[in-house]
Amino acid sequence: MVHQFRDWEKNRHIYAKSWKEKTGGKVVGYFCTYVPEEILYAANILPVRILGGHEPQDVTEPHIFGMFCPFCRDCLAQGLLGKYDYLDGIMIAQSCLHIRQAYTSWTKHIPVDFSYYLPMPNNVQSPHAVSYLTGELNAFKSAIEKWLGKEITNEDIRNGIKIMNESRSLMHQLYEYKKKENPPITGQETMEVAISQQLVDKKEHIQELKKLLETIKTVSDGKNTGTRLMLLGSENDDIPFVQMVESVNGSIVIEDHCIGTRYFWNNVEEADSDPVQLIAKRYVERPACPSKDWMDRSRIDHILKLAKDYDVKGAIVIQQKFCDPHELDIPAITKELNNAGIKTLFLEFDVTVPIGQFKIRVEAFLEMLQEEDLFV
Repeated sequence: MVHQFRDWEKNRHIYAKSWKEKTGGKVVGYFCTYVPEEILYAANILPVRILGGHEPQDVTEPHIFGMFCPFCRDCLAQGLLGKYDYLDGIMIAQSCLHIRQAYTSWTKHIPVDFSYYLPMPNNVQSPHAVSYLTGELNAFKSAIEKWLGKEITNEDIRNGIKIMNESRSLMHQLYEYKKKENPPITGQETMEVAISQQLVDKKEHIQELKKLLETIKTVSDGKNTGTRLMLLGSENDDIPFVQMVESVNGSIVIEDHCIGTRYFWNNVEEADSDPVQLIAKRYVERPACPSKDWMDRSRIDHILKLAKDYDVKGAIVIQQKFCDPHELDIPAITKELNNAGIKTLFLEFDVTVPIGQFKIRVEAFLEMLQEEDLFV
């Protein structure tokens, strides 16, 4: 069912180069999901999420500390190795220190025509966050206009909002099927759809996703009836890991990380008011990254609601090695999940995941959950 999405995920660079040749448009790589893709689509720019390759590398050591998270080092390595040589520009929204360093090193050592650092407020709970971000988004829009030499109108921005909102809404429809007792789509397949959403033209992804949803309507029996699991924590686009979990009778029905639901969870309000301000409001109010989830921990209530809505029996909590925001976040989240009767398994990820070792630990975790179910 997901062959096209799988192909896009595996051949992301081929797709982007082909899109660029076909359309003559510009491609901008971005490091963080707080980047306002609505404005990029308003300018007919293709936004591409910069992700790692999950392969050992030795090119980043002169540029970035070895104690920085493997995800940011892997992303930078892809740039240094020339995998993203088709990018016309790169940008980041204010994020954690580690990924900011990857962006900074990229701008110094990998030539691009355009680069932009968007000062996304870290304190999204501030009453001034929306007005502050509105000003920064207008400055970003002006920078894009100067680069392209053309105006981006409010109508253009509203069109960008419609594209992004339709893409997000369709993802919600897909995830509704994950609430079924026997979901008709696996966690691996869902991840392939979610990753490809961040790599290809949303308009093409939307059309393919509509076809997938029509196909799923006709599927009567679920493809994975294992123990229902939540996956949460640091960025995770490691498909072989998800494949392994589901090969040992686990079923990942929901996740909370920036490759999955945190990326698409809420829409921009479509109203007659200032569209830039509406975009700012959406990014301030979206499910927060732990680097921004303060003073109150809003993530906990959101995660507990997801766990309840998707009837999860256990949670696999991952942390990219040396990831400071999640390292501070995980103890509070695991405590509340355990208090809610949801057992957790903690795993620390590196550039390459030790599938064999993790498989043993996941199997033991699932066996524990299944034994507990027998006595409930």
